[in-house]
Amino acid sequence: MPDFLIYIIFAMILIIFLSFIFILFGWRWIMKKITKSVAKIVLSDNYQENIIEIMPGLRHTGIQNMIENSLRSESGDILHRPLGSSKKWPHLDSITFIPTQILPPLIDGEDEVDMAVTIGPKSKKPMKIQIPLMISGMAYGIALSEQVRLALAQAAKNTGTAINSGEGGVMQEELDTAGKYILQFGKSEWSKETKKIKRADMIEVKFGQGALFGVGSRISPENLTGNARQVMGLEEEEDAVIFDNFFENQTLKDLKELVDELRKMTGGVPIGAKIGASGKIEEDIDYLLEIGVDYIAVDGGQAATLGAPPILTDDMGIPSLHAIVRAVNHLKKRNKRNQVSLIVSGGMQIPGHFLKMLALGADAIYIGSAMLFAISHSQSLNAIPFEPPTQVAWNQGKFKDQFNIEEGAKTAENFLTSSVEEMKMALRGMGKRSLNELSKKDLVSYDAHIAKMVEIPYSFKAWKEEQQQTEKG
Repeated sequence: MPDFLIYIIFAMILIIFLSFIFILFGWRWIMKKITKSVAKIVLSDNYQENIIEIMPGLRHTGIQNMIENSLRSESGDILHRPLGSSKKWPHLDSITFIPTQILPPLIDGEDEVDMAVTIGPKSKKPMKIQIPLMISGMAYGIALSEQVRLALAQAAKNTGTAINSGEGGVMQEELDTAGKYILQFGKSEWSKETKKIKRADMIEVKFGQGALFGVGSRISPENLTGNARQVMGLEEEEDAVIFDNFFENQTLKDLKELVDELRKMTGGVPIGAKIGASGKIEEDIDYLLEIGVDYIAVDGGQAATLGAPPILTDDMGIPSLHAIVRAVNHLKKRNKRNQVSLIVSGGMQIPGHFLKMLALGADAIYIGSAMLFAISHSQSLNAIPFEPPTQVAWNQGKFKDQFNIEEGAKTAENFLTSSVEEMKMALRGMGKRSLNELSKKDLVSYDAHIAKMVEIPYSFKAWKEEQQQTEKG
């Protein structure tokens, strides 16, 4: 080796060594100099030139609002925010269950708890599932990839529950994989083949959803690629169109005829409807009762989708908690509570949320976002930290081809199984052997407003009244 290369290598080693020594012993001095310089700028510059101006600015505007306004400024187009509203809606956290500790006795941990559910009990062919949790409609192509849909279908079959098609394409392989299948009949021209309709265990006429309500959309070819276009029967350059209404100049008579035709075509499976929970939910329910549905799926304001304009997601609709109370009360008022099943979705993420909604009167729960993250689980590491974890699940996701169907099906199955086992434990802790024994009487709230709205005891008031009764006695 030439001498000059030896000198260069030696010099580099020396520089690295001295730099290490300087950092090791001089870092405190460096940090002190940097801190003094930054502090001088922050404490001396006038407010209009000071970097900390951003602090009150962000408090006033909000980080999310600032970023979304920046995206509006960049594109000049309508935003389509994924995964729902980020505002704080009145929810279930201040509601708790009332356990039994002395009498009635608790149910032994080895005893089974019946979690089976029947949807559409008055239909000719009611749908029976083993657990009250179902996989919500997350559409193939429009939202989820082929791999994720197949994994979800397998998880639903393995746990004895049902999967909803959503308003995307319906793959024959998915139908073959799934156990109980709910076909969502949307305001589009695809997924309406007689063969697929007759295969379904339930049909869900989709009028709206919590994140978008009834607003239609147009999906360009570049935003809907792969085999989904073929499954949906779209030409190469054809937009996928979801219309705003089922019929031109739509009437209740048109819709009743549609429901009757679907019931006849399927041989009597439950025909239901999905709506976003609105401030006129009672009026919407009356319309649905008039057209003759067997079940109603209510999607609360916390519901999510692949992408929706924030004004629809944040500023329309009512919370799932309000929706379930109003829907149950109205069905009772119309003497339909035992005839028309009620499914609720939107914002339920954990077993406690699921069971509380069932106690408030839901017959079953649709799970969406929580299911999406469960099925991605460790596979989301393929995307993060530089991309959102959902990039492994969306049909247009950068990492969808790395998604492992078997692993996804297993983690989704684990999530459903674990959630149901937790719910069983809670039921045993309330002295119940069956989900059918659960009711609103098993709930209490430590929030006076929520207690009044839901019509359950307010914990402090109930305790105080009991104390007063004791004193009188």
